[in-house]
Amino acid sequence: MPENSTEVTAAGIARLAGVGRAAVSNWRRRHADFPQPVGGTGASPSFSLPEVEQWLRDQGKLAEVPLRERVWQQAAGHPAGAVEALIHTGCALLLVRDRPTAWLELTAAPDERMAALLPHALEHVLADRLGPAAPEPEADRAVHTDRAVHTDRVVHTDRVVHTGRAVQIPTASALLPSVPLLRAAAELAAGIGAGQVFEFLLGRQLDANPRQYTLTPPHLAALMAALATPAKEPGRAPGGRQSVRTVLDPAAGTGALLRAVDGPAALYAQEADPALAALTALRLVLYGDGPGGDAPARVVRTGDTLRADAFPGLAADTVLCHPPFNERNWGHDELAYDPRWEYGFPARTESELAWVQHALARLRDGGTAVLLMPPAAASRRSGRRIRADLLRRGALRAVIALPAGAAPPYGIPLHLWVLRRPEADVRAGADLLLVDTADPAGSAADPGAGPGKAVGGGGRDRLDWPAVHTAVLDAWRDRADLPGVSRVVPVVALLDDDVDLTPARHLPRPAPGGGASGLGEVREQLAETLRLTARLTPPPAEPSAPARRPLTTVGELARAGALSLRTGNAFPGGGGGPVLTEHDVLTGTPAAPAGTGTVAPATPCAPATPSAPDEPVLLEPGDVVVPVLGGGAVVRVVDEADAGAALGRNLQLLRPDPAALDPWFLAGFLRGTANNRQASSYASTAARLDARRLQLPRLPLAEQQRYGQQFRALAAFEDALRTAGRLGGLLVQGMYDGLTDGTVAPG
Repeated sequence: MPENSTEVTAAGIARLAGVGRAAVSNWRRRHADFPQPVGGTGASPSFSLPEVEQWLRDQGKLAEVPLRERVWQQAAGHPAGAVEALIHTGCALLLVRDRPTAWLELTAAPDERMAALLPHALEHVLADRLGPAAPEPEADRAVHTDRAVHTDRVVHTDRVVHTGRAVQIPTASALLPSVPLLRAAAELAAGIGAGQVFEFLLGRQLDANPRQYTLTPPHLAALMAALATPAKEPGRAPGGRQSVRTVLDPAAGTGALLRAVDGPAALYAQEADPALAALTALRLVLYGDGPGGDAPARVVRTGDTLRADAFPGLAADTVLCHPPFNERNWGHDELAYDPRWEYGFPARTESELAWVQHALARLRDGGTAVLLMPPAAASRRSGRRIRADLLRRGALRAVIALPAGAAPPYGIPLHLWVLRRPEADVRAGADLLLVDTADPAGSAADPGAGPGKAVGGGGRDRLDWPAVHTAVLDAWRDRADLPGVSRVVPVVALLDDDVDLTPARHLPRPAPGGGASGLGEVREQLAETLRLTARLTPPPAEPSAPARRPLTTVGELARAGALSLRTGNAFPGGGGGPVLTEHDVLTGTPAAPAGTGTVAPATPCAPATPSAPDEPVLLEPGDVVVPVLGGGAVVRVVDEADAGAALGRNLQLLRPDPAALDPWFLAGFLRGTANNRQASSYASTAARLDARRLQLPRLPLAEQQRYGQQFRALAAFEDALRTAGRLGGLLVQGMYDGLTDGTVAPG
């Protein structure tokens, strides 16, 4: 194996060849010439990527590795780790974008010579875009508080934070193993742009290591940025505003919040993790693929924000922050006399209120801050005095409850706090806007919609983000009372012993079924559905001897061309077209509405190309969709309503050739209990279905269609039963609520 060769795991090999991991295990057992492990562990070995590629080509299992996949595998298998590889790649992409001629000159040299020349070239481009490197350790000079210049070190409470740039120049020896990766990344950038390449690689890294990072989903980041956009709230002091505003994120993470800021803005960020700070800096300067030129500032610093603020003299127009939750070691003992605690010294258990006051301290007068907060911060008794002072002085302007699943931890309905630094000549706000989009009873307005169709209900895979976005921004703009959604509460009404700012406490939940007035309509719908269910009830079954028919498998049919197999890769939460999720298939609900997916339209089932990483699989009428997990208890045949939606993750698609297979015949036999048992594996706590092992009888098309009609009738009966159960639940709960609150009189 060549020295410093990129390594790849079994999962990576499966991705390269477009197969499951079980196929890779079979290749290792059956083929003596399969490459031997070169690293990893016995349970999770790694292999030489060049050797694997050659073996796949020799076996006819791989014509050519897609360029984007090659780049990712080289980054993931980098000897110094994927994060270091991404930093090297981001630096090189910046050079490719801003100084293409210099890059071409470098690539003409051999690898060792290129690695030796790169540090000097990178220093020039990084200095232009991110400022000079951090000063030497002995340069402990006075703090320079000019907003445009941050080249010294800032000292707070005997702790040091570097205010030099977050990205340091790698050495030639560190860059040498990265040279093949950098060449490939530059080739990919020629097709899709430097910024897109870095976003693709960073997204893969975050997806591959979800537990290592606290992420802010794109839709939530966009909502927070929109709430902080100037002039969203009536009554703003006009004043001549500069065209380029200043935005700060003091807990930047991977830079998602600053990435969501629209319009020209000088972006400032601080992050305690040096590697994340470097990735964020590169992400921000590569965003949009624009040239260097006169672009607004992108300033990213490394350090513990609360203990060692890198921007003590900054007066930002906007602060966006997703702070760490429930931190006990946030600096309580060291920061007792810090001037940022204008509204009270936070208790040790109230780290979030320390972040709130830090955000207010870094705003100009009249500036806006939006913070993501745990719901407990609105009601814990230890923070009631600070909450009360925030209300009295008009600093807290809104508390917005989000649906569960909006951000990790996904099981908790998090809150957004919108704050404004009080202005000396403006009267303090006398009220607080409370908004609740977390109510799961959204079916009250639409009895047929079913549970989970609230403004944002249904879990993280089913959040209707456009509806959440519209509801929140409308409430923030109008500051009006909307039953069950928003209410403007006078501050004096909140200043009790608890100062509980939880929106649900002050917003009555809408009654299921639309209250007493809507129960009649629910009852009529239920009666009609029960009549339909009776009509669709299957006739008595006629027993017969077990049929002995020749069988085939889905895998054999796929090899014969009678059907094709696809695996879903889309998920709601980003932006694009509708997405059919695992939740939709299991509950019988339509695909997520347009605008809630993470993928853009593409040619149905088109092969992925370097210009379109991870293109989605788009559904067509007659497709059969099976969940990967759960033992195959549910199968869905795609109709015109779901056509065009993207196939979500944890779903398999079987696309039959209509001249050879009837889709309803295929779906019906896939539902068989014995069939699913023999096609399922139990390597983990959940059953995992391998669709290729599912069996079908070999029957003429006309006979298939006769079976298909029966299976289709059973599916209609099942849908009617599901609707009847949903409407019955609404009617029962609505009657309970009406009788207990007095809106319904006992008969």
